Amino acid sequence: MRLMCLASLMLFPLSSHAALKAGDSFRDCPQCPEMVVIPAGEFMMGAERFENEQPVHKVALKQFAISKYEVSFAEYDHFCDQVERAKIGDGGWGRGKQPVININWLDTQAYTEWLSGKTGKTYRLPTEAEWEYMSRAGTSTGFWWGNELGKNQANCENCGSQWDKKQTAPVGSFKPNVFGVFDTLGNVYEWTCSQYSKTYDGNELKCSERPESPAFRGGAWNDNLSLTDTTRTWAPLITRGDFLGMRVVKELP
Repeated sequence: MRLMCLASLMLFPLSSHAALKAGDSFRDCPQCPEMVVIPAGEFMMGAERFENEQPVHKVALKQFAISKYEVSFAEYDHFCDQVERAKIGDGGWGRGKQPVININWLDTQAYTEWLSGKTGKTYRLPTEAEWEYMSRAGTSTGFWWGNELGKNQANCENCGSQWDKKQTAPVGSFKPNVFGVFDTLGNVYEWTCSQYSKTYDGNELKCSERPESPAFRGGAWNDNLSLTDTTRTWAPLITRGDFLGMRVVKELP
């Protein structure tokens, strides 16, 4: 059953985080990513299309928070300034609200460790299961908006947007899914903390401390062959590219 959209979202001060509920938005610091609370629930993970999306299996997840948008250059550059880390190139596409690109998996770990240290909370990449549950947002169609790619729903090769196969779009350029999360499909692939396996074997449910081949999800600006909620792929953890970005999770009680 498709979940009702929670249209009214608020930014909460630090003192009220204990009262957070599904659909609420908050930041743990002015330069931290804006987070949205994802409700606890169950879903059928995977699809029958390809071997690496099988077996289809039931997954139960507790409530967690995930960044409402892909991490932007503004957010990542602030981290680099704070720790005196060399900034990553933007390919001439601009910084600010553009999603950070060209980051490898090790870069994501440095960023989430800094966020955790700054806030005293646990920030990390999503597991594959958390990512797919968040992206599907209670739906069972190929895309969270339906079974047809349609026009101007995302940024990909044939998505009908002004950025198709040219470059990334500023974060939040398209409408959010039912959970209130933007750009889950297209724009940039998003690293997860899970070790990729050829078929589901339990790795999708957990974070690996240092995966040899971490999974990433969601499709990118330069393709649509992988633009579904269930498509999964991987790369060595040192891989960089203008199609690779990130989204972060905060663990909740």
